[in-house]
Amino acid sequence: MNSDPLKFNSPVLIFFKPLNSYFYKKNLKVISATAQSIPKTPSVVTIGTFDGVHIGHQKIIRKLTKKAAEHHLISVVLTFFPHPRMVLQQNANIKLLNTIAERKEILSALGLDFIYIQEFTKAFAEMSARDFVKTVLVDKLKVKHVIIGYDHHFGKNRSANIDDLRAFGTEFGFEVEEISAQDVDDVAVSSTKIRTALNSGDIVTATAFLGYDYYINGTVVRGKGFGKKMEFPTANISVDASYKLIPKNGVYVISSLVQNKTIYGMMNIGMNPTFHGDKKTIEAHFFDFYQDLYGQDLRINFLDRLRDERKFESVDALIAQLRQDRTHAQHFIAQRNA
Repeated sequence: MNSDPLKFNSPVLIFFKPLNSYFYKKNLKVISATAQSIPKTPSVVTIGTFDGVHIGHQKIIRKLTKKAAEHHLISVVLTFFPHPRMVLQQNANIKLLNTIAERKEILSALGLDFIYIQEFTKAFAEMSARDFVKTVLVDKLKVKHVIIGYDHHFGKNRSANIDDLRAFGTEFGFEVEEISAQDVDDVAVSSTKIRTALNSGDIVTATAFLGYDYYINGTVVRGKGFGKKMEFPTANISVDASYKLIPKNGVYVISSLVQNKTIYGMMNIGMNPTFHGDKKTIEAHFFDFYQDLYGQDLRINFLDRLRDERKFESVDALIAQLRQDRTHAQHFIAQRNA
């Protein structure tokens, strides 16, 4: 599996066509932000980390694309990578809802014209608010309209606020639209709340806040073969978890897409205590599926959580529990697809 780099040689613009699904990309193209082919059309811009691209983010982006269409402007999301806290608070150990590749893909489904990814470094964090506005918003993105949250701060030490941005707008010739506290509070969702839900295994809440099934991407690797011996062969998923959030240990109902066909199953995240495991594994068992998946990249969608992982007194007891898990998972899937 290709992991996402934490470093860029320069910021990039992502070109894409609107998509109908979060799980497909069409004609996605990456170019340098300094390339001559950057469009000359003025833009409407919103700014943020957008980790998870949850329903609150989606509300902002719908406002953005509507404004762009009304004024014949290009719609741009300006986002940052790595997450600012990963750079400024290196002991924070923050896990993200999306890799940068996943964030691009989800954003690409929302009808935007461009995603501008600004590498967040300590040097960038030292940039004054005015320099950021002039060099990025005005010179590179040719901004004519900015849509921003009511509590947004930016520039060195996050010293500038919405009033400062409006003053820069007067100076450089762009308008500023504030997303009210009421609009934000009406959604009542945040990336932090979603991380909390996933860390506690609350898939239902995470899905409701995200507006789509949470997922991980990984490569199928060979395991120890315990599952096959128990009539539950598993695909062992290797995930780059250096900054991607993996939900709480336990057993989950899942789906994946193989050769354009949706397959369902259940997955264990944990230490395999019945077999005295000494490291965390992610093992997926797909129902009525017998193809060899070794070496393939898979996306695993989390649909529901069945139970905690626990140690069983015997392998037979574990097999009996897995059969119950399978029955419960298949019942959930049948209801979901009804």
